Amino acid sequence: MGLNDELREQRVLEDNVDLLRVRRERDSATKEVARLTEQLASVQRALTFVEQVESQHLQPLPWTVPKKPTAKSSATLMVMLSDLHLDEVVEPNEVEGLNAYNRTIARMRLERWCSNVVKLSRHYLSGMKYDGVVVLLGGDIFSGDIHEELQQTNEDTMMGSFLYWAEHIASALDLLAGEFKHVHVAGVAGNHGRTTRKPRMKMRARTNFDWLLCKQLERYFKDDKRFTFNVPEGTDALVKVYDSTHLLSHGDQVSGGGGIGGIYPPIMRMRARKAQRFLATGQTFDTLWIGHWHQYLPSPSLVVNGSMKGVDEYAYVMNFGFEQPQQALAIIAPNKGITLHAPIFCADRKKEGW
Repeated sequence: MGLNDELREQRVLEDNVDLLRVRRERDSATKEVARLTEQLASVQRALTFVEQVESQHLQPLPWTVPKKPTAKSSATLMVMLSDLHLDEVVEPNEVEGLNAYNRTIARMRLERWCSNVVKLSRHYLSGMKYDGVVVLLGGDIFSGDIHEELQQTNEDTMMGSFLYWAEHIASALDLLAGEFKHVHVAGVAGNHGRTTRKPRMKMRARTNFDWLLCKQLERYFKDDKRFTFNVPEGTDALVKVYDSTHLLSHGDQVSGGGGIGGIYPPIMRMRARKAQRFLATGQTFDTLWIGHWHQYLPSPSLVVNGSMKGVDEYAYVMNFGFEQPQQALAIIAPNKGITLHAPIFCADRKKEGW
């Protein structure tokens, strides 16, 4: 091959390289043109939509505010009273000033609970004709003496606490009866009021001061036609309100609740087991009401009650979440079940003086 032939091949190679470069630039330019064309079309569509919107004249429909009903709607109030831990003492300096609790403060919170139940139902929720109120006494009414530290720090012995607070609980129920005309009380035992060191299965209710308090209240109001009672010997109490059924239990049958999911997984497992047991006997319930956990968590199928005591040294040391002292309230309507949940706040730090 001569020199001329080599030069010709080199020029051919250079021409091919230039051709490939031109083709790549052409393809790139074609893609860019297509992208810009699509972007321009998108902008044009947006401008067209804006122009169409601006050219429209909205004409709101003539909706009217509902008139005030001439007849009040019937409903039943359901309130839960649990985890009061009466006569327990909580020192503010042991919980960073988050709470204080003693006999005087507990009495003020119980009175405030009664007042707020009436205030919410009568003044905040107008237009209701209440057929009555259901009071769920859900256990742990007393602090009890099951722990050595409680024996050392409680305001009184268990007997003394029972004598003192039975009258105050009766006064609260009497106030509600005067306001709502009919009171149905359902009561179950908690774990703090038991008379044994370890929880027991046999005679679980009869060896608990919560059960004794409920029976004492039933005896006290036995001639008062405004009151009805359901105080079972077992751990659960069924309450029928219109066409919905509610199951009251303390909630200490649940273990766990410290993981990422919190208390919901173990509680919902317990609820499922209870539902299976009731179905096996031809019964059912719509909503499970429990206390014990000191966390107010309302839902259509489960209500976990708060605590009137509030944060204590145990909750503080164990790094549990903070929650205001509160109790559960719900309104139940015919054919609808629970139509409203609301917390009843019990504490007034300024008036309590801490």
